[in-house]
Amino acid sequence: MNQGQTQNLNKAAFVGLFILTALPVISSPLALVAGFSFCFLFGNPFPELTAKASSSLLKLSVVGLGFGIHIGEVIEVGKSSLLLTLVSIVLTVALGEMLGRILKVPSNTRSLVSFGTAICGGSAIAAMAPVIKARDEEAAVSLATVFALNAVALILFPPLGHLFELDQHQFGLWAALAIHDTSSVVGASAAYGAVALAVGTTAKLTRALWIAPCTLVASAFCKSEQRVGIPLFIIGFIAAAVINSWVPSLALVWGGIYACSKQVLVMTLFLIGAGLTRQVLKQVGVRPLLLGVLLWVIVSVTVLVLILQSYI
Repeated sequence: MNQGQTQNLNKAAFVGLFILTALPVISSPLALVAGFSFCFLFGNPFPELTAKASSSLLKLSVVGLGFGIHIGEVIEVGKSSLLLTLVSIVLTVALGEMLGRILKVPSNTRSLVSFGTAICGGSAIAAMAPVIKARDEEAAVSLATVFALNAVALILFPPLGHLFELDQHQFGLWAALAIHDTSSVVGASAAYGAVALAVGTTAKLTRALWIAPCTLVASAFCKSEQRVGIPLFIIGFIAAAVINSWVPSLALVWGGIYACSKQVLVMTLFLIGAGLTRQVLKQVGVRPLLLGVLLWVIVSVTVLVLILQSYI
């Protein structure tokens, strides 16, 4: 078989696997592992396309999930987690800066990893990078570090939640506070249950709202003119929850959109897994990865203990 035939076969197999993830029997962790495994063994035949598609599908699926949540839940979770979110962001960034200095991680890289861990992974890093004038390679290393940990979290968190006997509300809050990216929070929460999904998604998106004020503060310190607004998909999520609450007569329609959005998220995670290539893993480096792991473990364990002791 010549090289052209092999490439065509890989493309067909990749597309076939992606289509299979639309089946309800395929779970989020399975889709992520399938995407990663295929591309680790055979390579990603559509690297640029999958990167763009995963970003767009993630935003669409998050908006669609809003049709399964009552606006009252959004307001309640947002209010109850406001102070906790602010305190945890400040402490996480401070801890990341301290650990980064000890590990001698470059300034911009440690700031991006810390900010990504504190708020919402890749979205936060992408927003902060131009503000602190980070180089492309510094942003890439930070994104790869957070990306790798997201994949691990998506697989580990649901069984750990059952091991520690967390109820769905507790698990959703833990996932939102301890997992970096919105996609992995939603994926892990969806695997745990409907209530966990509602709490996890709402708490994480409430957390993501802090991107704007945090980058505003950073721009003042760095004397940068870069400004970041509230991501539109968060507004879409809130709007969907409002529509779902105000027009209950169309509950079947909203339920259908919600169910489809959950499966679109699974398909998105396949594409996200496909982006975790050998090149990405090599790019991370030991020190940034060690910083990301230490910071993530400390945050995860601390939040879990606080939840188990009923402090939050």
